[in-house]
Amino acid sequence: MEDVIARMQDEKNGIPIRTVKSFLSKIPSVFSGSDIVQWLTKNLSIEDPVEALHLGTLMAAYGYFFPISDHVLTLKDDGTFYRFQTPYFWPSNCWEPENTDYAVYLCKRTMQNKARLELADYEAESLARLQRAFARKWEFIFMQAEAQAKVDKKRDKIERKILDSQERAFWDVHRPVPGCVNTTEVDIKKSSRMRNPHKTRKSVYGLQNDIRSHSPTHTPVPETKPPTEDELRQEIKYWQIQLDRHRLKMSKVAESKEPSQQRVKRWGFGMDEALKDPVGREQFLKFLESEFSSENLRFWLAVEDLKKRPMREVPARVQEIWQEFLAPGAPSAINLDSKSYDKTTQNVKEPGRYTFGDAQEHIYKLMKSDSYPRFIRSSAYQELLQAKKKGKSLTSKRLTSLVQSY
Repeated sequence: MEDVIARMQDEKNGIPIRTVKSFLSKIPSVFSGSDIVQWLTKNLSIEDPVEALHLGTLMAAYGYFFPISDHVLTLKDDGTFYRFQTPYFWPSNCWEPENTDYAVYLCKRTMQNKARLELADYEAESLARLQRAFARKWEFIFMQAEAQAKVDKKRDKIERKILDSQERAFWDVHRPVPGCVNTTEVDIKKSSRMRNPHKTRKSVYGLQNDIRSHSPTHTPVPETKPPTEDELRQEIKYWQIQLDRHRLKMSKVAESKEPSQQRVKRWGFGMDEALKDPVGREQFLKFLESEFSSENLRFWLAVEDLKKRPMREVPARVQEIWQEFLAPGAPSAINLDSKSYDKTTQNVKEPGRYTFGDAQEHIYKLMKSDSYPRFIRSSAYQELLQAKKKGKSLTSKRLTSLVQSY
């Protein structure tokens, strides 16, 4: 198949590639779907255009060329514009990419202020899921994405536009749009019959060490002597010291009132990022207090605290929350819809940790659609973000130097 693709890109006998003028811009290095069908019919001696269309659809499904205005990898016999994939992203040149690669790619997309690079709904959900999965090393992922974004900015505008589309097409193959067929999935039964199922992993952005061990039938296990009691004590003492150092570092980071630039940026990824960060939560609350609208967030935080209380304290705390936020004439009354209010009123009669579940969910949606976007657009958040851009924290500089040293 790749030999055919190489012939299709031949300068003399291949498909004519051209730059098309659009309304306000130019679309470089494209060709139409009808050009592909005509070339296949002529050069591969295919009599039926339907057969040529089917063959071209298979090539598109594996990402050898892709539509520039759609992310469904199929071929249409019309004027739809397509672009060839760079050989670096061909299936034969790259193993199945890791989720960390996808996280770096999505994170990089959030840093580029281009309408064509905005995350789709399914991509935003994937980014949130990956953030939870890689929470411990997300700062390194973020820094890698930031470094790649800086390199991309140095490229020529047309070159950058082409590479952006090719990279996105690669992920359309390996992380397709929901409802599309994933052509890279491996048949489990076939893979189990392979003689050498263990292969070296290759990342899209470079080689990675595969931490998985080889099969014992191929790699003999060296004989090891059991450790002595003194050796075990020394090892336990060593790891205890390392654990204490780690706890000290984590406590200093948690208590720090000067968040790093990465932390401030992460608040803009979603309201959950701001709420789970103690400093982000504090800044969000200060902003709402400046607008005299902090009751929603204070109610949400009170309900979160209620879920962690011992059962003997729950009934009294439920009454306190009710009197402060929901009772007639409450000093910090929140705005609930009638359905949530009626259900909460019934739940209060039998207090529990989740008495205010419906009310909390309603308030969360209100904050997500109204308060949080205003906070991200506010001068307070923007000033904090710009301040961190001018002078990075010491922690961020150390991490940067650590990554560069590798």
